[in-house]
Amino acid sequence: MTAPHTPATASAPTAAPTSPVTDVGTPVATAPQPAPFASIGRIPVVEVTPVVEDGRWPAKGTVGEAFPVRATVFREGHDAVAATAVLVGPDGRDHSRAPMQDIAPGLDRYEAWLMPDAPGHWGFRVEGWSDPYGTWSHDATVKIEAGVDVDLMLTEGALLLDRAAARDLPQAGAAVLIDAATALRDGGRPAGARLAAGTSPEVRRILAEHPLRDMVSPSATYPLIVHRQRALVGSWYEIFPRSIGAHRDENGEWVSGTLRTAADGLGRIAEMGFDVVYLTPIHPIGTTNRKGRNNTLEAQPDDPGSPYGIGSPDGGHDAIHPDLGTFEDFDHLVARARELGMEVALDLALQASPDHPWVTEHPEWFTTRADGSIAYAENPPKKYQDIYPLNFDNDPEGIYTAVRDVLEVWVAHGVTAFRVDNPHTKPLSFWQRLLAEFQTTHPEVIFLAEAFTRPAMMRTLGAIGFHQSYTYFTWRTAKAEIGAYLTELAHETDDRLRPAFWPTTHDILTPYMQQGGTAAFAIRAVLAATSSPTWGIYTGYELVENVARPGAEEQIDNEKYEFKQRDWSGAPSLGIADLLGTLNAVRKAHPALQRLRNVTIHPTSDEQILCFSKRLTAAQSPTGEEDTIVVVLNLDPYTTRETLLHLDLDALGIPGDPRAPWPVMAATDELGGETYLWGAEPFVKLDPHSRCAHILSVRAL
Repeated sequence: MTAPHTPATASAPTAAPTSPVTDVGTPVATAPQPAPFASIGRIPVVEVTPVVEDGRWPAKGTVGEAFPVRATVFREGHDAVAATAVLVGPDGRDHSRAPMQDIAPGLDRYEAWLMPDAPGHWGFRVEGWSDPYGTWSHDATVKIEAGVDVDLMLTEGALLLDRAAARDLPQAGAAVLIDAATALRDGGRPAGARLAAGTSPEVRRILAEHPLRDMVSPSATYPLIVHRQRALVGSWYEIFPRSIGAHRDENGEWVSGTLRTAADGLGRIAEMGFDVVYLTPIHPIGTTNRKGRNNTLEAQPDDPGSPYGIGSPDGGHDAIHPDLGTFEDFDHLVARARELGMEVALDLALQASPDHPWVTEHPEWFTTRADGSIAYAENPPKKYQDIYPLNFDNDPEGIYTAVRDVLEVWVAHGVTAFRVDNPHTKPLSFWQRLLAEFQTTHPEVIFLAEAFTRPAMMRTLGAIGFHQSYTYFTWRTAKAEIGAYLTELAHETDDRLRPAFWPTTHDILTPYMQQGGTAAFAIRAVLAATSSPTWGIYTGYELVENVARPGAEEQIDNEKYEFKQRDWSGAPSLGIADLLGTLNAVRKAHPALQRLRNVTIHPTSDEQILCFSKRLTAAQSPTGEEDTIVVVLNLDPYTTRETLLHLDLDALGIPGDPRAPWPVMAATDELGGETYLWGAEPFVKLDPHSRCAHILSVRAL
């Protein structure tokens, strides 16, 4: 387990003093001790972000993803200040520097974007500094125009440029500064011309690239954990392996699909452009309290049981269900996935059926009730009589070792990602330790937190090490709440939580999806795929499986409790499979859609049409070219809607007068290929049954 990070310039807090105790056990009061503090710099640098819990845990970064560094920088008096953001590499050396821009004039708030280029433990700091050239150029301009201290100001400017030119600069740059200093001293020229020479665009450019920095005051160096790109960007496809290839034999009895038949089905998934195939649990399933179809309490002889009821005499979390095959078969599936350009993710559900070997070997790992029975899992009103949750209180070290060993088994067989079931029901200290160990031993492995729970828990799971998180996206359906949520994820929690957007899961089928038909499935797929760098679907999405079990927000005939034999021949007529493939192709073609922190919401005149953009500057783009996408989406699955868009041209990087009636940009629809010439307020009409959205690549005219 790694130690908590302490910022470099801050002193670690001292332990609380031990109170003396009298012979009758009454504590004697002691005076509170002042906490140690870090000294403030000559140029104060405060309110630095992204910093998680004062640097206790690292902020999240991704290889090739630029992230914003912000700080408040100021000083006493009226002299000019400036700031530099510094990225510190895993070797402890300064990797890159970026000048910070004042993004809130009058509030002293500065920003720069940094970009790590390799995984590992990085850091960053902000350096505030006094800007003598900025101070002089401002004061000289004011005074010389007023005829005050003219010669003195020109002389001080010449001395300042002499000092700047004497540093280690490129020869051409030093020559420009020397010439400017000479011109400032030239008494034969008008004062205005001398000042213009000392404040020329060329002089300003050189001093912007090589600033003269006085009183440099660094902040603490704050931690940044940088993961590989799959931690941020991915298209996931969830399968129940036992259903792929499942069929009834000549006697009408079910025959389970296998890992081999699942491998044979990967080609269809790869053709749609998905790059992660996620397997629900493939372990032996218990028979005690096994659930039947639709979560009934009595299973029929041919009911396979829930794969989340893990464990039988055939083994536990480190074993494969005999019906599915062997580890050799699993290795074949992993190899086939890699041939198709996909990674394999596996469900990690830390619970046990009553038949799991852990129950007999380690009964202390579970909760025993007053009547001697072991408590089964509950999430009121849901009850899971076939599952025993782990109790981490009695033997946390034993459980930790067992879980770590289970993960090592699957990593050794090629699993590179784990979808962790209900991590919020386990101690955070357990996850912090486990994830820190795997960050050291297997930094390529990604952990996705399936935690639909309170915001504080979701954020903290991300802060202590989970790479990705399920989100409230599934239930956000109204325009205002979607816009607010996208803004929150992109600009408020981006330092600790990477979202994964899933329109449905095997557990969740919202009323919107139940009632909206094919249009609802298309709308939510477009929204998930374009607004989040990671998105995923559950098998059957292509078939618009939207019939719910009465009284529940989940599918009827749920695949958790039975085999599901699907006929994929009907998918093309629905158009969803083609749409999914197009969405994944657009995502791969446009790096702007592969980033989290670049979302802007644009107003529309219709309450059911959402418009947002994602933009990468050329400096931030892996292609070296600017990439800007505008998404316009009809959220109403029933009715054609029309609207005026009110586009923020600055956010799109489009120059032009937002009030001008003429076109300022070309907008090419990635879904249909049409190109529109748009101004800042174009008209849009969208029919959810034929074209629910525009996904537009825009460029200035």
